[in-house]
Amino acid sequence: MKLKKIVGKKLKSIRLKNDLTIQALATQSKVSSNMISRIERGLTIPSVEILMKLAAVFDKSINYFVEEVSTTHEVVFTAPGQRDTTVYDDNDNMHTESFTSGLRDPQFMSFHCTVPVGGTSGQKNMYHPGDELIILLEGHLRVNIAGDLYTLSKGDSLSFKSHLPHRWDNIGETDARIIWTLSPFTMI
Repeated sequence: MKLKKIVGKKLKSIRLKNDLTIQALATQSKVSSNMISRIERGLTIPSVEILMKLAAVFDKSINYFVEEVSTTHEVVFTAPGQRDTTVYDDNDNMHTESFTSGLRDPQFMSFHCTVPVGGTSGQKNMYHPGDELIILLEGHLRVNIAGDLYTLSKGDSLSFKSHLPHRWDNIGETDARIIWTLSPFTMI
């Protein structure tokens, strides 16, 4: 099933189970009713920030919205090459494999990333609630956090509050391989 449909189906289902109208959910989540309607109809994939706002209303992680209930477990083992891609997967800028896909409602997300030479998060800064941990396995990555530049090399790690404006670029001559972990429930 396509990601748009999964997210829309899960959002509508949990909203109805909680006896919320679209407008009531919009008020509680601070996400527009138009956006909620578009998500539920499978017309758009929400940003991570919007998913986090919606998930917080129902005390769920954002993984709840992107995974099929029938595929969730309390213990998950996956081998390299058999992991699911994540909502962050983008062929030009980052290939992601989830370590937590299939885990029943985890309180964090962790994934293996391959950022090709020249890969970037874009020119605009990101910011969202939670914490991030980056562990660079290979290559070079420059991370800009609130105007401070951090150049990571093999073995380096960087953790930060993700409400700070941030962005990243692969500045190396090879692909960068990264373990990236996000904790979306940290309230800031």
